[in-house]
Amino acid sequence: MFEERPCSPAVASVREEHAPDAIVLDAGRDFETLPPAQAEDLGLLVDRLEPASYPAEWLPPDTPRLLARYAGSDFTIGMPGDGSITWTRQTEPPVVLVKTRVAGSPEAFIDFLLAEALVEVGLEVPEHFLGFFEEGYRDLDEAVPLDPHGTYQIAAALYDGWVGLQSREVFATWAESHSDLADAWHDAGSRLEGRVSGLPRAVARGETDFADATELACAGLKHALELPAPFAALDTDAYRDHGPAYAVRWAEKTFAALEE
Repeated sequence: MFEERPCSPAVASVREEHAPDAIVLDAGRDFETLPPAQAEDLGLLVDRLEPASYPAEWLPPDTPRLLARYAGSDFTIGMPGDGSITWTRQTEPPVVLVKTRVAGSPEAFIDFLLAEALVEVGLEVPEHFLGFFEEGYRDLDEAVPLDPHGTYQIAAALYDGWVGLQSREVFATWAESHSDLADAWHDAGSRLEGRVSGLPRAVARGETDFADATELACAGLKHALELPAPFAALDTDAYRDHGPAYAVRWAEKTFAALEE
């Protein structure tokens, strides 16, 4: 199921700088969430498994089934919204997993995704938005007038945006030390730029729902794009410093304004 993936010199250098103990593995299949039995196969390649679990009190009553399972005692790797490359610190040492869906993507972009994951491992941020919001996820659920899956999507986007505020500071230093990775970061951002700037019109016309718009805008944070209102309020030191409390307050004010 898992096989060690050779890293390019640039990615190997980023690993040495930010997560020297991390193991990079190719997964033998695509997945959103690995079945526990397959996830436990990682035990053959690492020194220790330390499954994470979270208090049931952090979850709203209508929590999606997968999120409830993630919060429980099952060893859960990967969740919807994680993208083509995911990482975990539920293993010792930490592991970065490359899903089969990356096949056919440009190598430079894959290298950037790998480097991004290694930077995030080194930041020691929570592995999932539930570890970010903690009991505040109930407050977010109250602030967001969407179904449980829409709330999940917005929570995941807000968490990714918060991580992006930190990781982009590292990416911005790569112009001299890792120029190919820096170019891939800028190229991915340029591909998002037009879509991000057009979000207010797309939402107003019903072409994009608000959860999708939040996901796209928060992806823009990682690439240091200029965001339109109301997402521009997330591109602040206050969000980086106050994280979940700021995100909940942003959701409360944003949805109150949308309902006026």
